[in-house]
Amino acid sequence: MAEEPSAKRHHAETSDKRRNLVDINVPGEKREYTRTLKGVELHGKETLEIVCTSEPDKADEVISRLWRKLGGRFHRIVGVGVHYTNKDEPPQMASVLQLCVDELCLVYHITAPTKWPKRLKDFLREEKLYTFVGFSIGGDKRMLEESGLEINPNNFIDMQCKWKDTKTNKYYDSLADVAGGVIHPFYEGMKRKMNRADHKLWGNSPLPNNLITYAGIDAYATYKSWKTIDNIVTGWDISKEQEADPYYHCNFVDEDA
Repeated sequence: MAEEPSAKRHHAETSDKRRNLVDINVPGEKREYTRTLKGVELHGKETLEIVCTSEPDKADEVISRLWRKLGGRFHRIVGVGVHYTNKDEPPQMASVLQLCVDELCLVYHITAPTKWPKRLKDFLREEKLYTFVGFSIGGDKRMLEESGLEINPNNFIDMQCKWKDTKTNKYYDSLADVAGGVIHPFYEGMKRKMNRADHKLWGNSPLPNNLITYAGIDAYATYKSWKTIDNIVTGWDISKEQEADPYYHCNFVDEDA
């Protein structure tokens, strides 16, 4: 099982949590809050737990839960999403960072707190234990850097550059199209659940529930899409290896035997 950085000292440090915090200077409405949405409906019977917070301690707690989920997996994937403050009110920067593993999503409200935990930066800098995946990540990387955060560039996959529409052989224009194709048609409606006015509210604190829900589903769709694609590609690779092996034989079992 993957060992979480500083996990052995985490419980011992609870008496002085200020050691785990980093001063930041991010313009925005400063307000510490946490909102947890459970049972958010996805496709079929799938549901999602979304924890939206600007509190460093709460973010630490959820990051630890994400770590535990990653520990027992062969392919360790973290779905990433970033939303920005209103471009009509410069300077525009990252306002919300989403991190998703399986049915758990952290929506960290970057512009709301006055401090954030070191655990977040350590998590984002990881090189080998898991892989970050986003969609069209150029702007996300730039906006995160403006806010003082960086996801390890050597461990951050841009799904848009890695997967093509099998019918047209062209790269997808949106995450909704990818997720709608490889997961379920439910995700094709993601783009229609937000209007232009909503996109101006990412800097608001606290975030309204409809934005929290959208952010969580967005990160889940990224995570689940790449997990599905990774499984497909792995299956193809195994199939090619087996076909290239002169000792490989396809044995068909007679069910009536």
